[in-house]
Amino acid sequence: MTLAEPHIDAGAGQSRDEPILTVEHLVQEFVSRGPGGVKAGVVHAVSDVSFELYAGQTLGVVGETGSGKSTLARAVIQADPPKSGSVVFRGREMVGMKKRQLRAARAEMQMVYQDPFGSLNPRWRVEDVVAEPLLGHGRMSSADRRVRVRELLDLVGLNPDQYMRRRPMELSGGQAQRVAIARAIALNPALIICDEAISSLDVLIQAQVLNLFEKLRRELGLAYIFIAHDLATVKQISDVVAVMHLGQLAEIGPSEELYRAPRHPYTRALLDSIPGLDPETGVARRPVPMKGEPPSPLHPPSGCRFRTRCPRAQEICATVEPKLAQVGVPGHRAACHFPLEDPATISVESLRASARRAPAATETAAPPV
Repeated sequence: MTLAEPHIDAGAGQSRDEPILTVEHLVQEFVSRGPGGVKAGVVHAVSDVSFELYAGQTLGVVGETGSGKSTLARAVIQADPPKSGSVVFRGREMVGMKKRQLRAARAEMQMVYQDPFGSLNPRWRVEDVVAEPLLGHGRMSSADRRVRVRELLDLVGLNPDQYMRRRPMELSGGQAQRVAIARAIALNPALIICDEAISSLDVLIQAQVLNLFEKLRRELGLAYIFIAHDLATVKQISDVVAVMHLGQLAEIGPSEELYRAPRHPYTRALLDSIPGLDPETGVARRPVPMKGEPPSPLHPPSGCRFRTRCPRAQEICATVEPKLAQVGVPGHRAACHFPLEDPATISVESLRASARRAPAATETAAPPV
């Protein structure tokens, strides 16, 4: 599937039209065990997920807690090898790679975590933390490493003279996250995966870190997978947005188009949960809570996994699993048997058809099977 065009040209040796990351039919499952180690079931964390990412592009990943966002990120970077599927990074298949090959590939694919203090060694000084990748993947002299560390700290907006000798406990949350970012870009990676990288920061620091990400994307040509709960933030920073629900992609497409005209009822429900202000009347728009509880990933519903909470569910939704199909502009896809219409093209006939479908939706909203 083809997503939006990247902002910048691809790196040397790679065509602009070729994605730097191609994920196909990725599946990740975990065995759940009860008392005594007895197998209690299988957690379907990621189910048949596919997407592409181009150089200089940001893919935002959103969804409820437990939808599989972080598990997807860990499967892509091979922190937890997926059960099946393909992850091709810069032309190399990462699934099944030997440890030495995987170690070399990870030099070009880095991760920034939600809690910077949890990812920084509290006993090390900042200069040692940032220099760690240079020791593990390069052959630089101590003098060259020190020069490189100073460059990296300056690049992320930290004065080297003030921060190189500090330890993580002497830093604020925003400063610690900047150190984590400096470490992530030390080896000039092509891709950075940000797993809730700004969630633990206050609003002002979030804005600073987001501006830093954008600056690094322009200057270094980085591509990002940006995982977050804040839909407004994801819209601001992303070229393409993927909406995950219970381990599956419910919808994916260009950011502006997906927010303007969501086609999956789950995406619409997520957007309705955001409080806002009507620009015409000035009246505050209260968030609309999603009805029902998310099904268990141990026993996901048959057919469409969202059908037990979907107001548009029909009989087919319980028996046939919907696949991603193009809706609207190229690159905009939704996995729904009855996708929502573009608000700009809604007709009287479509409203009547929607009204006729409404009673059946209540009948089919059954407990998960």
